[in-house]
Amino acid sequence: MIATRITKTVRAPASTAYVSHILDPCGIGPRTLRSTRLADLVNTLDPKLVAAALGMDPEGVMIYLSDHVDAGRLPDQ
Repeated sequence: MIATRITKTVRAPASTAYVSHILDPCGIGPRTLRSTRLADLVNTLDPKLVAAALGMDPEGVMIYLSDHVDAGRLPDQ
């Protein structure tokens, strides 16, 4: 969860618009960032544990399990 000065007082996550605005300079959106992080977690840890920790269905994290990432799907450097 990402918190701001305002959201930390109510224990709520930052809004999607806030996160998008913060990520604008790097050119990566929140959805891409989340997918990349999920893929990293699922490929380094047990997918069932990741699903349980994030409150997801085990089948939902299995789409991120891979042994190869297509270079065409990576952001330009």
